[in-house]
Amino acid sequence: MQTNPHRWFGVGQSHAPDSAKAGAEAAAEAIGGRDPKGIFVFCSVAHDLPVLLAAVRAEAGPDAAIVGSTTMGELGSEGVTDGGVSIAALGGDGFTVRTRAERIGRTDPRAAGAAVAEQMHGLHDDHRVLILLCDGLTSRPQDIVRGAYSVVGATVPLVGGLGADDRHFTATYQFCDDQVLTGSVVGVALGSDGPIGIGVAHGWRRIEPPMVVTKSHGTHIFQLDGEPALDVLLRRRNFDGTAEEFFARGMPFQPLGIARRSGEDIRVIHAGDDEERSVWGTAEVPQGALVWMMEADRQALLDGAAWSCTEAVARLDGLAPLGVLAFDCAGRRAGLAENGGPLDEEVTTIRTALSDAPFAGLYTLGEIARVRGALGLHHLTLVTLALA
Repeated sequence: MQTNPHRWFGVGQSHAPDSAKAGAEAAAEAIGGRDPKGIFVFCSVAHDLPVLLAAVRAEAGPDAAIVGSTTMGELGSEGVTDGGVSIAALGGDGFTVRTRAERIGRTDPRAAGAAVAEQMHGLHDDHRVLILLCDGLTSRPQDIVRGAYSVVGATVPLVGGLGADDRHFTATYQFCDDQVLTGSVVGVALGSDGPIGIGVAHGWRRIEPPMVVTKSHGTHIFQLDGEPALDVLLRRRNFDGTAEEFFARGMPFQPLGIARRSGEDIRVIHAGDDEERSVWGTAEVPQGALVWMMEADRQALLDGAAWSCTEAVARLDGLAPLGVLAFDCAGRRAGLAENGGPLDEEVTTIRTALSDAPFAGLYTLGEIARVRGALGLHHLTLVTLALA
């Protein structure tokens, strides 16, 4: 646990298979006998979620806001777990916490993002951030981010992640106070009298030359440089086979970098159509965008983790981090596993970059980070939120 006269932050983890025991153990460790204002719960969908949340509530007391998401793995200061629980707790007079959950409408997901962002109104703390915990299987997560941005504008940063359900891709769950939800977004309006820093990095690098998206619609790419998109990707990867075979080998996706002023945002391309010769992924790729094939080795991915943490801490006005929330893409985890070595090596890298400040988080199906501009959906990226 880290603390100062106005604010404290603690983390806890549990490997216990019993849901009540896991929730109680991780929450007690994170809270450390304090009176929490906010509890972040990240856990496997394999747990009995109502039972786990009830155990967290028993440790947290009646007044704490409890939010969270199911995962594709949990991470924290003690390491990486599958089927576990990772919890962060914060409190003290220096923090303000407000929460709201909203069902994501199929025809207008922007409305859900806008609704949860309304919690920021009237929050007058010196430093503010809106944390979004979103159903990872929703079809248009970028519109949820846009909806939130339409309310808070450029003055309030957005961070968060798209939840998962281990590797089932059936239903993800979100937590708001004592409710277990699905198909929803949870917004946490967090105010602090200390600085807040956000880091965004991935470690992937360009494979030249670039390509222009000459025809696309939403998440679907039909043409690159005027040719069928699948043909271009197969040729660039020197692969002679079907789309199914292409996306089944090694990591089951192809990273595609989109040019931004701050570098490249990553899009995950995970499927293709052999007849239509098109490809698609999990987030929109605008027509006319300049894109690159991307690559990374193990060290590059670890360097990306270090840079995300370093960037977040550098924005704390010279103060040491009290604690950190981490939203790490499950695709990065797959990339680290593909390149060999223990997954806890990334945890060691994060711990070192944070000078052993406590952290807790989850492996996501996508990450949210908007520090400037309306765009804010990322993939294959580590987003860190540091609190001083």
